[in-house]
Amino acid sequence: MHLRLLSQEKICLCKFFRKKQKTYEKTKEVFGNPLMGYAPCAWNESVRGDVTLLYMDITWAELEPVEGQFAWDAIDAENQVARWQAEGKHMVLRFVCDIPGNSRHMDIPRWLYEKTGHAGKWYDTAFGKGFSPDYSNEQFLVAHKKAVKALGEHYGKSDLVSYVELGSLGHWGEWHVAYYIGIRRLPSRTVREQYVLPWLEAFPKAKHLMRRPFSIAKKQCMGLYNDMTGDVDATERWLSEIAHGGDYDQTNEEGELQSMPDFWNYAPSGGEFTSAVPMKNLLEMGLSQTINLIQKAHSTFLGPMTADAAYECGYNKVLQNLGYRLYISKAVLKPKIHGTSLEITWGNDGVAPFYQDWPVWIVVENEQGEQIEKNQLELQLNNITPGIEKKVKVILYTSGLVEKAGNGYRISVGIEDPMTGKESVRLAMDVLYEDGKNYLW
Repeated sequence: MHLRLLSQEKICLCKFFRKKQKTYEKTKEVFGNPLMGYAPCAWNESVRGDVTLLYMDITWAELEPVEGQFAWDAIDAENQVARWQAEGKHMVLRFVCDIPGNSRHMDIPRWLYEKTGHAGKWYDTAFGKGFSPDYSNEQFLVAHKKAVKALGEHYGKSDLVSYVELGSLGHWGEWHVAYYIGIRRLPSRTVREQYVLPWLEAFPKAKHLMRRPFSIAKKQCMGLYNDMTGDVDATERWLSEIAHGGDYDQTNEEGELQSMPDFWNYAPSGGEFTSAVPMKNLLEMGLSQTINLIQKAHSTFLGPMTADAAYECGYNKVLQNLGYRLYISKAVLKPKIHGTSLEITWGNDGVAPFYQDWPVWIVVENEQGEQIEKNQLELQLNNITPGIEKKVKVILYTSGLVEKAGNGYRISVGIEDPMTGKESVRLAMDVLYEDGKNYLW
Protein backbone atom coordinates (compact mmCIF):
# COMPACT_ATOMS: atom_id res chain seq x y z
CA MET A 1 0.00 0.00 0.00
CA HIS A 2 2.77 2.38 0.96
CA LEU A 3 4.78 1.54 -2.19
CA ARG A 4 1.71 2.03 -4.33
CA LEU A 5 1.14 5.53 -2.95
CA LEU A 6 4.78 6.45 -3.60
CA SER A 7 4.40 5.26 -7.18
CA GLN A 8 1.31 7.38 -7.70
CA GLU A 9 3.10 10.41 -6.23
CA LYS A 10 5.97 9.95 -8.67
CA ILE A 11 3.60 9.79 -11.61
CA CYS A 12 1.88 12.99 -10.49
CA LEU A 13 5.20 14.78 -9.99
CA CYS A 14 6.38 13.78 -13.47
CA LYS A 15 3.19 15.19 -14.90
CA PHE A 16 3.61 18.34 -12.83
CA PHE A 17 7.13 19.03 -14.13
CA ARG A 18 6.25 18.40 -17.77
CA LYS A 19 6.75 21.45 -19.98
CA LYS A 20 6.19 22.44 -23.61
CA GLN A 21 8.79 24.44 -25.49
CA LYS A 22 8.84 25.93 -28.93
CA THR A 23 11.44 27.89 -30.90
CA TYR A 24 10.74 30.22 -33.83
CA GLU A 25 12.70 31.21 -36.90
CA LYS A 26 13.15 34.89 -37.73
CA THR A 27 11.81 35.97 -41.10
CA LYS A 28 13.38 38.23 -43.71
CA GLU A 29 9.98 38.96 -45.20
CA VAL A 30 9.37 42.67 -45.84
CA PHE A 31 6.25 44.29 -44.41
CA GLY A 32 5.06 47.52 -42.87
CA ASN A 33 4.33 48.02 -39.19
CA PRO A 34 2.97 50.86 -37.05
CA LEU A 35 5.19 53.89 -36.33
CA MET A 36 7.93 52.96 -38.82
CA GLY A 37 8.68 52.77 -42.53
CA TYR A 38 7.78 55.23 -45.26
CA ALA A 39 5.80 58.41 -44.53
CA PRO A 40 4.40 59.87 -47.78
CA CYS A 41 2.37 63.08 -47.83
CA ALA A 42 -0.99 62.84 -46.11
CA TRP A 43 -2.78 64.37 -49.10
CA ASN A 44 -2.06 61.33 -51.30
CA GLU A 45 -5.28 59.75 -52.52
CA SER A 46 -3.80 56.26 -52.27
CA VAL A 47 -0.82 54.74 -50.48
CA ARG A 48 0.76 51.31 -50.50
CA GLY A 49 -0.36 48.67 -48.05
CA ASP A 50 2.93 48.78 -46.17
CA VAL A 51 2.47 52.48 -45.29
CA THR A 52 1.41 53.19 -41.69
CA LEU A 53 2.71 56.76 -41.34
CA LEU A 54 1.69 59.91 -43.20
CA TYR A 55 3.60 63.18 -43.32
CA MET A 56 1.71 66.41 -42.65
CA ASP A 57 3.39 69.78 -42.89
CA ILE A 58 1.39 72.90 -42.09
CA THR A 59 2.42 76.43 -42.97
CA TRP A 60 1.51 79.19 -40.59
CA ALA A 61 -0.25 80.99 -43.45
CA GLU A 62 -2.70 78.12 -43.93
CA LEU A 63 -3.05 77.43 -40.19
CA GLU A 64 -4.07 80.92 -39.05
CA PRO A 65 -5.22 83.07 -41.99
CA VAL A 66 -6.91 85.44 -39.53
CA GLU A 67 -5.35 86.13 -36.14
CA GLY A 68 -6.83 83.77 -33.56
CA GLN A 69 -8.87 81.86 -36.16
CA PHE A 70 -7.50 78.45 -37.16
CA ALA A 71 -8.50 76.74 -40.41
CA TRP A 72 -8.93 73.24 -39.00
CA ASP A 73 -11.62 72.12 -41.43
CA ALA A 74 -9.52 72.95 -44.48
CA ILE A 75 -6.31 71.47 -43.02
CA ASP A 76 -7.99 68.28 -41.83
CA ALA A 77 -9.71 67.82 -45.18
CA GLU A 78 -6.55 68.41 -47.24
CA ASN A 79 -4.57 65.94 -45.09
CA GLN A 80 -7.44 63.42 -44.81
CA VAL A 81 -7.01 63.28 -41.05
CA ALA A 82 -10.28 61.44 -40.34
CA ARG A 83 -9.52 58.84 -43.03
CA TRP A 84 -6.03 58.02 -41.81
CA GLN A 85 -7.12 57.86 -38.19
CA ALA A 86 -9.96 55.50 -39.12
CA GLU A 87 -7.47 53.33 -41.00
CA GLY A 88 -5.21 53.20 -37.93
CA LYS A 89 -2.40 55.22 -39.48
CA HIS A 90 -0.34 57.77 -37.57
CA MET A 91 1.18 61.15 -38.47
CA VAL A 92 4.52 62.89 -38.69
CA LEU A 93 3.93 66.63 -38.19
CA ARG A 94 6.10 69.60 -39.15
CA PHE A 95 5.11 73.27 -38.77
CA VAL A 96 6.82 75.58 -41.26
CA CYS A 97 7.16 79.33 -41.73
CA ASP A 98 9.26 79.45 -44.89
CA ILE A 99 9.16 77.05 -47.84
CA PRO A 100 11.15 78.32 -50.85
CA GLY A 101 9.01 78.17 -53.99
CA ASN A 102 8.88 79.12 -57.65
CA SER A 103 7.16 82.46 -57.09
CA ARG A 104 7.23 85.34 -54.63
CA HIS A 105 5.12 84.35 -51.61
CA MET A 106 4.95 84.20 -47.82
CA ASP A 107 4.32 81.18 -45.60
CA ILE A 108 3.39 83.29 -42.60
CA PRO A 109 -0.01 85.05 -42.42
CA ARG A 110 -0.36 88.55 -43.81
CA TRP A 111 -1.62 89.80 -40.42
CA LEU A 112 1.58 88.57 -38.76
CA TYR A 113 3.69 90.21 -41.44
CA GLU A 114 1.97 93.51 -40.66
CA LYS A 115 2.02 93.03 -36.90
CA THR A 116 5.79 92.45 -36.88
CA GLY A 117 6.42 95.51 -39.00
CA HIS A 118 7.47 93.45 -42.04
CA ALA A 119 10.43 92.13 -40.00
CA GLY A 120 12.33 89.75 -42.23
CA LYS A 121 13.62 89.56 -45.79
CA TRP A 122 12.21 88.69 -49.18
CA TYR A 123 14.61 86.50 -51.13
CA ASP A 124 15.07 85.19 -54.65
CA THR A 125 17.80 82.56 -54.89
CA ALA A 126 18.81 79.50 -56.88
CA PHE A 127 16.87 77.26 -54.45
CA GLY A 128 13.68 79.33 -54.59
CA LYS A 129 11.78 82.45 -53.69
CA GLY A 130 10.06 83.40 -50.48
CA PHE A 131 10.11 85.42 -47.27
CA SER A 132 12.36 84.69 -44.30
CA PRO A 133 10.87 86.13 -41.08
CA ASP A 134 12.91 87.71 -38.32
CA TYR A 135 12.69 84.91 -35.74
CA SER A 136 14.05 87.22 -33.02
CA ASN A 137 11.01 89.47 -33.25
CA GLU A 138 9.13 89.48 -29.95
CA GLN A 139 5.67 89.70 -31.57
CA PHE A 140 6.57 86.73 -33.76
CA LEU A 141 7.62 84.67 -30.72
CA VAL A 142 4.43 85.43 -28.78
CA ALA A 143 2.23 84.53 -31.76
CA HIS A 144 4.23 81.35 -32.41
CA LYS A 145 3.65 80.12 -28.86
CA LYS A 146 -0.11 80.63 -29.29
CA ALA A 147 -0.09 78.79 -32.63
CA VAL A 148 1.73 75.79 -31.17
CA LYS A 149 -0.70 75.68 -28.26
CA ALA A 150 -3.61 75.62 -30.71
CA LEU A 151 -1.97 72.79 -32.70
CA GLY A 152 -1.57 70.83 -29.48
CA GLU A 153 -5.18 71.35 -28.47
CA HIS A 154 -6.33 70.10 -31.87
CA TYR A 155 -3.87 67.24 -32.53
CA GLY A 156 -1.85 66.65 -29.37
CA LYS A 157 -4.42 65.04 -27.10
CA SER A 158 -4.71 61.79 -29.09
CA ASP A 159 -2.12 59.32 -30.35
CA LEU A 160 -2.60 60.39 -33.98
CA VAL A 161 0.55 62.53 -34.19
CA SER A 162 3.30 60.16 -33.17
CA TYR A 163 6.27 62.24 -34.33
CA VAL A 164 6.84 65.99 -34.36
CA GLU A 165 9.76 67.15 -36.47
CA LEU A 166 10.50 70.56 -35.01
CA GLY A 167 10.31 73.02 -37.84
CA SER A 168 9.27 76.67 -37.37
CA LEU A 169 12.77 78.07 -37.95
CA GLY A 170 14.52 78.49 -41.28
CA HIS A 171 13.95 77.36 -44.86
CA TRP A 172 11.73 74.23 -44.92
CA GLY A 173 11.73 74.36 -41.10
CA GLU A 174 15.26 72.94 -41.15
CA TRP A 175 16.89 75.50 -38.83
CA HIS A 176 19.11 77.13 -41.42
CA VAL A 177 18.84 80.25 -43.59
CA ALA A 178 20.88 81.60 -46.50
CA TYR A 179 22.44 84.35 -44.37
CA TYR A 180 25.14 84.86 -47.01
CA ILE A 181 22.61 86.70 -49.22
CA GLY A 182 21.66 89.11 -46.46
CA ILE A 183 18.98 87.14 -44.63
CA ARG A 184 19.22 87.74 -40.90
CA ARG A 185 20.91 84.89 -39.07
CA LEU A 186 18.89 82.65 -36.78
CA PRO A 187 18.65 83.83 -33.16
CA SER A 188 20.82 82.71 -30.26
CA ARG A 189 20.21 79.64 -28.13
CA THR A 190 18.08 81.45 -25.52
CA VAL A 191 15.65 82.66 -28.16
CA ARG A 192 15.70 79.42 -30.18
CA GLU A 193 14.68 77.41 -27.15
CA GLN A 194 11.45 79.41 -27.05
CA TYR A 195 10.63 77.72 -30.35
CA VAL A 196 11.21 74.29 -28.80
CA LEU A 197 9.68 74.14 -25.34
CA PRO A 198 6.06 74.89 -26.37
CA TRP A 199 6.10 71.77 -28.57
CA LEU A 200 7.00 69.50 -25.67
CA GLU A 201 4.02 70.79 -23.71
CA ALA A 202 1.60 70.77 -26.64
CA PHE A 203 2.39 67.21 -27.79
CA PRO A 204 3.22 65.20 -24.64
CA LYS A 205 2.42 61.85 -26.30
CA ALA A 206 4.58 62.37 -29.37
CA LYS A 207 8.28 61.84 -29.91
CA HIS A 208 10.06 65.06 -30.88
CA LEU A 209 12.90 65.31 -33.37
CA MET A 210 15.30 68.13 -34.27
CA ARG A 211 17.29 68.66 -37.45
CA ARG A 212 20.66 68.68 -35.72
CA PRO A 213 21.99 67.65 -32.27
CA PHE A 214 21.36 70.96 -30.55
CA SER A 215 22.06 71.33 -26.85
CA ILE A 216 18.34 71.39 -26.04
CA ALA A 217 17.81 68.20 -28.06
CA LYS A 218 20.31 66.44 -25.83
CA LYS A 219 18.88 67.99 -22.67
CA GLN A 220 15.33 66.93 -23.57
CA CYS A 221 16.33 63.47 -24.88
CA MET A 222 14.90 64.19 -28.31
CA GLY A 223 15.27 62.39 -31.61
CA LEU A 224 16.96 63.74 -34.74
CA TYR A 225 16.05 63.85 -38.42
CA ASN A 226 18.07 63.99 -41.63
CA ASP A 227 16.40 65.48 -44.71
CA MET A 228 19.43 64.54 -46.83
CA THR A 229 19.21 60.76 -46.38
CA GLY A 230 21.11 59.08 -49.19
CA ASP A 231 23.45 62.04 -49.80
CA VAL A 232 26.77 60.63 -48.63
CA ASP A 233 28.60 63.86 -47.80
CA ALA A 234 25.64 65.57 -46.10
CA THR A 235 24.69 62.47 -44.12
CA GLU A 236 28.25 61.79 -43.00
CA ARG A 237 28.51 65.39 -41.76
CA TRP A 238 25.24 64.94 -39.88
CA LEU A 239 26.48 61.67 -38.36
CA SER A 240 29.78 63.33 -37.41
CA GLU A 241 27.93 66.12 -35.59
CA ILE A 242 25.92 63.49 -33.71
CA ALA A 243 29.06 61.58 -32.79
CA HIS A 244 31.29 64.50 -31.85
CA GLY A 245 29.18 67.65 -31.54
CA GLY A 246 30.51 70.92 -32.94
CA ASP A 247 29.85 74.58 -33.63
CA TYR A 248 26.58 75.91 -35.03
CA ASP A 249 27.53 77.73 -38.22
CA GLN A 250 24.18 79.53 -38.47
CA THR A 251 24.88 81.55 -35.33
CA ASN A 252 28.63 81.03 -34.82
CA GLU A 253 27.95 79.48 -31.41
CA GLU A 254 30.82 77.27 -30.32
CA GLY A 255 29.87 73.85 -28.99
CA GLU A 256 26.13 74.37 -29.54
CA LEU A 257 25.91 71.00 -31.29
CA GLN A 258 26.26 68.23 -28.74
CA SER A 259 27.53 64.66 -28.93
CA MET A 260 24.47 62.35 -28.98
CA PRO A 261 25.75 59.03 -30.39
CA ASP A 262 23.24 56.92 -28.45
CA PHE A 263 20.17 59.10 -28.98
CA TRP A 264 18.47 56.42 -31.11
CA ASN A 265 18.25 54.12 -28.08
CA TYR A 266 15.53 56.33 -26.58
CA ALA A 267 14.28 58.60 -29.40
CA PRO A 268 13.77 58.11 -33.14
CA SER A 269 15.89 58.94 -36.13
CA GLY A 270 13.77 60.25 -38.99
CA GLY A 271 13.94 62.47 -42.07
CA GLU A 272 13.52 61.92 -45.77
CA PHE A 273 15.44 60.95 -48.89
CA THR A 274 17.43 63.71 -50.54
CA SER A 275 16.07 65.11 -53.79
CA ALA A 276 19.63 65.93 -54.91
CA VAL A 277 20.43 62.32 -55.86
CA PRO A 278 18.42 60.42 -58.51
CA MET A 279 16.35 57.50 -57.22
CA LYS A 280 18.14 55.17 -59.62
CA ASN A 281 21.40 55.96 -57.83
CA LEU A 282 19.86 55.63 -54.38
CA LEU A 283 17.97 52.39 -55.00
CA GLU A 284 19.98 50.58 -57.67
CA MET A 285 23.58 51.56 -58.37
CA GLY A 286 24.22 52.91 -54.88
CA LEU A 287 21.78 50.72 -52.93
CA SER A 288 24.39 49.16 -50.64
CA GLN A 289 25.69 52.63 -49.78
CA THR A 290 22.13 53.87 -49.10
CA ILE A 291 21.45 50.93 -46.79
CA ASN A 292 24.72 51.51 -44.97
CA LEU A 293 23.83 55.15 -44.29
CA ILE A 294 20.35 54.19 -43.05
CA GLN A 295 21.80 51.56 -40.73
CA LYS A 296 24.38 53.99 -39.35
CA ALA A 297 21.61 56.52 -38.74
CA HIS A 298 19.33 53.88 -37.12
CA SER A 299 16.48 55.40 -39.15
CA THR A 300 12.90 54.58 -38.15
CA PHE A 301 10.99 56.46 -40.87
CA LEU A 302 11.56 58.37 -44.10
CA GLY A 303 9.20 60.86 -45.69
CA PRO A 304 7.69 62.70 -47.42
CA MET A 305 10.41 61.96 -50.00
CA THR A 306 10.23 58.17 -49.90
CA ALA A 307 11.72 55.40 -52.01
CA ASP A 308 10.20 55.08 -55.48
CA ALA A 309 8.29 51.78 -55.58
CA ALA A 310 9.23 51.41 -59.25
CA TYR A 311 12.63 50.26 -57.95
CA GLU A 312 11.05 47.32 -56.16
CA CYS A 313 14.21 45.64 -54.90
CA GLY A 314 15.63 48.87 -53.49
CA TYR A 315 12.27 49.93 -52.07
CA ASN A 316 11.93 46.66 -50.16
CA LYS A 317 15.54 46.57 -49.02
CA VAL A 318 15.27 50.05 -47.52
CA LEU A 319 11.97 49.21 -45.82
CA GLN A 320 13.54 46.06 -44.37
CA ASN A 321 16.21 48.27 -42.77
CA LEU A 322 13.93 50.89 -41.24
CA GLY A 323 12.84 50.81 -37.60
CA TYR A 324 12.16 47.83 -35.39
CA ARG A 325 11.72 44.16 -36.27
CA LEU A 326 10.53 42.61 -33.03
CA TYR A 327 10.47 38.83 -32.76
CA ILE A 328 10.12 35.98 -30.28
CA SER A 329 12.81 33.32 -30.40
CA LYS A 330 11.42 30.91 -27.81
CA ALA A 331 8.32 30.25 -25.72
CA VAL A 332 8.09 27.81 -22.81
CA LEU A 333 4.94 26.60 -21.05
CA LYS A 334 5.36 25.13 -17.55
CA PRO A 335 2.62 23.95 -15.20
CA LYS A 336 2.43 25.60 -11.79
CA ILE A 337 0.41 24.77 -8.70
CA HIS A 338 -1.95 27.53 -9.73
CA GLY A 339 -2.02 28.03 -13.48
CA THR A 340 0.61 27.75 -16.20
CA SER A 341 3.76 29.83 -16.61
CA LEU A 342 4.48 31.17 -20.09
CA GLU A 343 8.06 32.42 -20.57
CA ILE A 344 8.76 34.33 -23.77
CA THR A 345 12.15 35.41 -25.11
CA TRP A 346 11.95 38.65 -27.11
CA GLY A 347 14.46 40.18 -29.52
CA ASN A 348 14.76 42.92 -32.10
CA ASP A 349 16.28 42.26 -35.53
CA GLY A 350 15.84 45.87 -36.70
CA VAL A 351 18.00 48.99 -36.58
CA ALA A 352 16.00 50.81 -33.89
CA PRO A 353 13.71 50.19 -30.91
CA PHE A 354 9.94 50.43 -30.82
CA TYR A 355 9.68 53.81 -29.11
CA GLN A 356 6.23 53.65 -27.53
CA ASP A 357 5.18 51.61 -24.52
CA TRP A 358 2.13 49.97 -26.09
CA PRO A 359 0.39 47.17 -24.17
CA VAL A 360 1.26 43.56 -25.07
CA TRP A 361 -1.45 40.90 -24.69
CA ILE A 362 -1.39 37.12 -24.47
CA VAL A 363 -4.63 35.58 -25.72
CA VAL A 364 -5.81 31.97 -25.32
CA GLU A 365 -8.46 30.64 -27.70
CA ASN A 366 -10.36 27.37 -27.39
CA GLU A 367 -11.16 24.80 -30.10
CA GLN A 368 -14.03 26.95 -31.35
CA GLY A 369 -11.71 29.94 -31.78
CA GLU A 370 -13.31 31.76 -28.87
CA GLN A 371 -11.16 33.93 -26.63
CA ILE A 372 -11.17 32.38 -23.17
CA GLU A 373 -8.31 34.25 -21.53
CA LYS A 374 -6.45 37.51 -22.10
CA ASN A 375 -3.57 38.72 -19.92
CA GLN A 376 -1.27 41.69 -20.29
CA LEU A 377 2.43 40.96 -20.48
CA GLU A 378 4.61 43.06 -18.16
CA LEU A 379 6.95 44.19 -20.90
CA GLN A 380 8.24 47.60 -21.97
CA LEU A 381 8.71 47.27 -25.72
CA ASN A 382 10.87 50.39 -25.89
CA ASN A 383 13.54 48.57 -23.87
CA ILE A 384 14.08 45.88 -26.51
CA THR A 385 16.98 47.41 -28.41
CA PRO A 386 18.57 45.65 -31.40
CA GLY A 387 21.00 42.87 -30.59
CA ILE A 388 19.70 41.97 -27.13
CA GLU A 389 17.08 39.47 -25.94
CA LYS A 390 14.75 39.79 -22.96
CA LYS A 391 12.78 37.10 -21.15
CA VAL A 392 9.40 37.83 -19.66
CA LYS A 393 6.87 35.60 -17.87
CA VAL A 394 3.13 35.62 -17.41
CA ILE A 395 0.79 33.23 -15.53
CA LEU A 396 -2.16 31.85 -17.48
CA TYR A 397 -5.08 30.18 -15.75
CA THR A 398 -6.66 28.08 -18.48
CA SER A 399 -6.86 24.53 -17.17
CA GLY A 400 -4.48 21.97 -18.71
CA LEU A 401 -2.89 24.51 -21.02
CA VAL A 402 0.42 22.64 -21.44
CA GLU A 403 -1.38 19.69 -23.00
CA LYS A 404 -3.98 21.73 -24.88
CA ALA A 405 -1.66 24.31 -26.50
CA GLY A 406 -1.37 23.38 -30.16
CA ASN A 407 -3.93 20.59 -29.65
CA GLY A 408 -7.05 22.59 -30.39
CA TYR A 409 -6.16 25.55 -28.18
CA ARG A 410 -4.17 28.49 -29.58
CA ILE A 411 -1.97 31.06 -27.82
CA SER A 412 -1.16 34.38 -29.48
CA VAL A 413 0.74 37.58 -28.78
CA GLY A 414 -0.72 40.96 -29.80
CA ILE A 415 0.56 44.53 -29.43
CA GLU A 416 -2.28 47.01 -29.05
CA ASP A 417 -2.33 50.45 -30.66
CA PRO A 418 -3.93 52.76 -28.04
CA MET A 419 -5.37 54.95 -30.82
CA THR A 420 -7.46 52.15 -32.29
CA GLY A 421 -7.67 49.75 -29.35
CA LYS A 422 -6.66 46.95 -31.73
CA GLU A 423 -3.62 44.69 -31.94
CA SER A 424 -1.64 45.72 -35.02
CA VAL A 425 2.07 44.81 -34.88
CA ARG A 426 3.40 41.91 -36.92
CA LEU A 427 6.42 40.19 -35.38
CA ALA A 428 9.39 39.36 -37.62
CA MET A 429 9.12 35.61 -37.15
CA ASP A 430 7.79 32.65 -39.09
CA VAL A 431 4.36 32.17 -37.47
CA LEU A 432 0.73 32.69 -38.45
CA TYR A 433 -0.18 36.38 -38.25
CA GLU A 434 -3.88 37.14 -38.35
CA ASP A 435 -5.93 40.17 -37.25
CA GLY A 436 -3.01 41.61 -35.28
CA LYS A 437 -2.29 38.33 -33.49
CA ASN A 438 0.98 36.40 -33.76
CA TYR A 439 0.21 32.75 -32.96
CA LEU A 440 2.78 30.91 -30.84
CA TRP A 441 0.70 27.70 -30.77
